[in-house]
Amino acid sequence: MPGDGIRIGRQVNPTGPWNSATAVAPAVSPRYIAATPESLSPDTAGKPLASFAPSWALTLSVDLSFLSLAIFCFPSFFPGLSVTAALILALNAAGGLYRPRLHLSLLDDLPRLVGRLLIATALVSTIFAVWYDDIAIDGFLRASAVLIVLCVLGRALSTWTIRTIRRRGLASHRTILVGGGRLAVELAQVLARHPQYGLRAIGYVDAIDRTTVMAASVPCLGDLSDLSGALRSNRASTLIIADPVTSDMLLTELLRDALSATRNIFIVPRVHSFHTQTGLPDHIGAIPVMRIRPPVLSGWQCLLKRTIDIVVSLLAMALLAPVFLLCALGVRFEGGPGVLFRQERVGRNGRLFHILKFRSLRPVDELESETRWSVAQDTRMGRFGRFLRRTSLDEIPQLYNILRGDMTLVGPRPERPFFVERFSSEYQDYSWRHRVPAGLTGLAQVSGLRGDTPIADRARFDNYYIENWSLWLDFKIVVRTLREVVSGGGH
Repeated sequence: MPGDGIRIGRQVNPTGPWNSATAVAPAVSPRYIAATPESLSPDTAGKPLASFAPSWALTLSVDLSFLSLAIFCFPSFFPGLSVTAALILALNAAGGLYRPRLHLSLLDDLPRLVGRLLIATALVSTIFAVWYDDIAIDGFLRASAVLIVLCVLGRALSTWTIRTIRRRGLASHRTILVGGGRLAVELAQVLARHPQYGLRAIGYVDAIDRTTVMAASVPCLGDLSDLSGALRSNRASTLIIADPVTSDMLLTELLRDALSATRNIFIVPRVHSFHTQTGLPDHIGAIPVMRIRPPVLSGWQCLLKRTIDIVVSLLAMALLAPVFLLCALGVRFEGGPGVLFRQERVGRNGRLFHILKFRSLRPVDELESETRWSVAQDTRMGRFGRFLRRTSLDEIPQLYNILRGDMTLVGPRPERPFFVERFSSEYQDYSWRHRVPAGLTGLAQVSGLRGDTPIADRARFDNYYIENWSLWLDFKIVVRTLREVVSGGGH
């Protein structure tokens, strides 16, 4: 990686579920660091963000209750019905039947629901037939039929309950419309006529100089730049992007900032007159909407990610101890004392930490270490140093950074403060990389963006990783990284 050098600073303790160990106080200009829940004002920080979680939680609870009732009614088939019930819940979850939605209809859900019920029953019945006689199979099929009927009745009950709760205003979400054109007016009118969507339009934001008829429906809450402030000051929990007068680039930036105040954001497709295939469809009246999937920056998945970081870094440090020793000896033999170096890098939310690497060359001074972009072609680098960089073995000491919590196994690669300042001023999306901890490897690196490659492309890949993060994506990146190391694809 570019730049070798030594810089030592004072350590402090940051917070956040992705980064629980030590880092130094931020030296990077705050305007270059993306807004995150940790950076909210004291009156909003730490408060739970409103969500539609109670709706899917109620649906899941009712399904569990009716499945348990079916199992209780046929105790002689307890093992088979229990497995069937577990499989039904798994298939429903995988098919998105527990995702919170605005438009709820049993008839819309029925084909998907019954299909999964029949699949689960058929699979378990086939296994059941291998172990029991025909009479037992007939009884199990009758019990399974009752289970299917109860599941459908349970879904009807949960759907009716949620719609009733919403209609009576017991689960009404204060909603801000983004845009003041005819589409926003229609949305406001539909929400007013149909409270079963659980949304109450309290106002809109748009360009102040736009001629609009929206004010007759709901009040104007400010300019587009006031979006996050309007969310907080009006205690709104939901956004619907309708027809604002703005560019896609500016709207994207505003929405990323709004995610620090709410996780419930819906967007109407630009060509909304046509049906779009985007997972499970949702709509308000006859207007299709798509829910924006916010980045997963907290919760049990991130705690699991941190647990994996600790376990893997400990195992890797133990297994790679001989390799570590050989690398240290090679660096000492080629370059003299000081086989490791520490260099200041920017981590999550702009916090600084000191990255550890095997030294591949010795810079002239600290200024060169901080401001020289790439040393890949430097003639001062010896053959062993080039070998370390080509195989990425120079990165092994960063396992200790991962164990400490400075870094994570997979995430955006950290950069030096000098270049963070520079790139953040030149590339609009660059600072958003700092929403998560820096990684030992990342999507940009395994996609060929290492060394002297376009910064805009790196930022685009890093932000794509953050906004589409999953444990499976991490696994794929690790596998591709191992392939790169084996093939010597480093720089």
